[in-house]
Amino acid sequence: MQHNLKTIVVALSVALAAMSAPVAFAQSKADKADKAAPKAAKVDGRLSVNGVMIPNAYFDAMNRERETAGQPASPEFANAMKDELVNREVLSQAAKKKGIDKTPTVAAQMDMARQAVLIRAFFEDYVKANPISDAQLKADYDKYVVQLGDKEFKVRHILVDKEDDAKAIIVALKRGETFEKLAKEKSKDTGSKDNGGDLDWAPAGRYVPEFATAVKAQAKGQLSETPVKSPFGYHIIRVDDSRAMKVPTFDEVKDKFRQQAQQEQVAKLVQELRGKAKIEEK
Repeated sequence: MQHNLKTIVVALSVALAAMSAPVAFAQSKADKADKAAPKAAKVDGRLSVNGVMIPNAYFDAMNRERETAGQPASPEFANAMKDELVNREVLSQAAKKKGIDKTPTVAAQMDMARQAVLIRAFFEDYVKANPISDAQLKADYDKYVVQLGDKEFKVRHILVDKEDDAKAIIVALKRGETFEKLAKEKSKDTGSKDNGGDLDWAPAGRYVPEFATAVKAQAKGQLSETPVKSPFGYHIIRVDDSRAMKVPTFDEVKDKFRQQAQQEQVAKLVQELRGKAKIEEK
């Protein structure tokens, strides 16, 4: 049966201990020992494997993953989930029987998996406690619209490391060599060189400021007279065409802006916590 179950690690500790006091001890000592002995944790579950109960929390965790992935509940999914958890328990028991869980590498990986789940839960809790307002998202959207502008451009470019190389390419282009040919031969931009330097349609705001300024200043069909310097190197730019751009509405992109804002929020949190932490390297 084909089923799509997203891997999830659920950190649960099940303490199962059988304690008995030595018969040679006096009754008073036995009573004290019984009181000191840890009691086995009761596991809430409905399915066991070799006497080990699979916690209901495991089923709950997988169902939450299903909901997050947008999968509807169904008998087929329920059966697949049960099979998956039984398989995991069978294999886990077999691994533990061989002592694999005690090997340093595996133990470290298990700790890191538990750590990842804990961190994810921490982030989710933080984002929930510090929601991003629609007003903030609208302000981000308005800034985005201004940066995009009202036009998009069909641009080609050739990117090289040295200004002199860029100037030589401009001279070659003015002599009649084709832009596409020189882009394939000279450009270090692996994403566009095989397409003759074609960057396809895009608003100027999508590019770094130096490149964007040059694009907006050039007329249709115009070649940059001098190399354009950016953090990536020197560009020779040709604007093949321009057209009015349809900007998506706020409602169309609000969820994307919320996701980006939450990522920035979490990144800021990480930096704040790092700033307060005592970090030592030995």
